[in-house]
Amino acid sequence: MELIFLGTSAGVPTRARNVTSLLLNLQHPTRAGLWMFDCGEGTQHQMLRSPFHPGKLDKIFITHLHGDHLFGLPGLLCSRSMAGNVQPLEIYGPKGIREYVETALRLSGSWTDYPLIIEEVTAGLVVDDGLRKVTALPLNHPVECYGYRIEEHDKPGALNAAALAAQGIAPGPMFQQLKAGLTVTLDDGRTINGADYLAPAEAGKKLAIFGDTAPCAASLALAQGVNLLVHKATLEAAMEEKANSRGHSSTRQAASLAAEAGAKRLVITHISSRYDEESCMGLLAECRTIFAQTTLAEDFMTVRV
Repeated sequence: MELIFLGTSAGVPTRARNVTSLLLNLQHPTRAGLWMFDCGEGTQHQMLRSPFHPGKLDKIFITHLHGDHLFGLPGLLCSRSMAGNVQPLEIYGPKGIREYVETALRLSGSWTDYPLIIEEVTAGLVVDDGLRKVTALPLNHPVECYGYRIEEHDKPGALNAAALAAQGIAPGPMFQQLKAGLTVTLDDGRTINGADYLAPAEAGKKLAIFGDTAPCAASLALAQGVNLLVHKATLEAAMEEKANSRGHSSTRQAASLAAEAGAKRLVITHISSRYDEESCMGLLAECRTIFAQTTLAEDFMTVRV
């Protein structure tokens, strides 16, 4: 998996940063996918400067209905249709997301020529496609807001073909059953348990993408043990009270959560427009004093998970 940040500014765009959106490129040999998380104004313009096209999107997850996370959605949906895309698109978001999309399309005389599925989420499992699952938990913000935890299913361990060959079992269709951990009966009457010839399962990657939030109880559950945590660090630690009063987090709070949750890496984003390039380095330094494996997101940055 890899993350591509399309917008990293909070509230309003700046010369260097657009408002919030990111892509999750699910690199799988047979079931690849492209998911978007939030879609602030101008997101489709940002995509034009990336290697990705809206037609490749199959899922969009909206954390909440504030404009800097949402105002780019109607334009993106229409452009995707006008380009002739016919592949279905699924949208997930808080209560009101269906009304917002349908109203925007209706009042503007617009439509989509592809199937558009809109699901309003609640706390719990949102998607499970057999390879990975997405769970939503409510955060602490003035409007209904969610964080999303993406978890790959564990991958079965490799089959020990050499050990099976030593038992006189040649590669063939039976290997698929053994790979699935099943017990098979050979022509000579012997039974072979596939589980005895499998290496330990490979743990799937875990990723947490937060919407806007002040610290809350759900944060730890979302971030627990993830390979990568994407969290808002809107203001510096000295402005923590102001950040919290508006449903946001400071650098110190984002880094402290990463440390407490045992995350492997932290990427901070949703940076207030008050910070220029130099002062953004100060935000990063504040985080690294608490959690060394912190990266400051920038527009068009790609991060491997």
